Amino acid sequence: MEYRRLGRLEHRSSVLIYGAASLAAVSQEVADASVERALAAGINHLDTAATYGDSEERLGAMDCWRGKAFLATKVEERTYDAAWASINRSLRRLRVDHVDLLQLHNVSSLALLDQVTGDDGALRAAIRAREEGLTRGVGITGHTHAAPIVHLEGLRRFDFDTVLTPCNHALMRIDGFADAYAALVDEVRAGDRGLMTIKAIARRPWPDERRYSTWYEPFDDQPTIDAAIAWLLDGHPEVSGLATAGETRLLDRIIDAEQARASLTVDEATRTLEALSDEQYSSVFAGM
Repeated sequence: MEYRRLGRLEHRSSVLIYGAASLAAVSQEVADASVERALAAGINHLDTAATYGDSEERLGAMDCWRGKAFLATKVEERTYDAAWASINRSLRRLRVDHVDLLQLHNVSSLALLDQVTGDDGALRAAIRAREEGLTRGVGITGHTHAAPIVHLEGLRRFDFDTVLTPCNHALMRIDGFADAYAALVDEVRAGDRGLMTIKAIARRPWPDERRYSTWYEPFDDQPTIDAAIAWLLDGHPEVSGLATAGETRLLDRIIDAEQARASLTVDEATRTLEALSDEQYSSVFAGM
């Protein structure tokens, strides 16, 4: 497992971040086995959220990760009072007195950014949490094609420690996305912040019956997962880590893909992804 510095928070993060959305609706037994598998593979960064079903409770019932992993959670409420209540609820569910990173979740439009950064917004609750020792860092996350633009503006309004934004080969083909992402990267680097990504193996919106717990259809064949992971991690060294898909059954394939990077060049990975038609591989945010 490769490890990269998470900006000024100084955590040496595994390039695979355990996406604990995968624990939203599984049994404690499945959750325990999945997190133990992640730790055994060298993953040392767990990412959950208040809105990920039972995820925080599942992690809170475990001891295996304590003292071994960086813990991040998220708050999706937009106002100060609701966010403050959510933060404290998350700490109780996780059975901790603080988290390493608290992120404002799903800030995916300028209108939402206005809400959370307003006088009565959730950001004020996150700042209070940091001042009171309930978190070390404060970050921002989001979805949609507008996420890099929104997150760049967010960094201009507040000095967030981290950004969690979408990035994959299909998104880079969307008009304006690559330029917006590059501008975000420049600002992240200028402030010595950590940059993490989501949707690395997202294939397209579900075309039919869902086979996995992810809200989008993921790649599930090993060669394409290998290509998607290599394209991101080796083609984008600015990224400290990518969140694994929200499906426990895909974890081993993603771990295998991280290891397969040693025998796969960025050019080879790119050719594999470019060989897919728009019908086979497209933005999961279409229509959002």
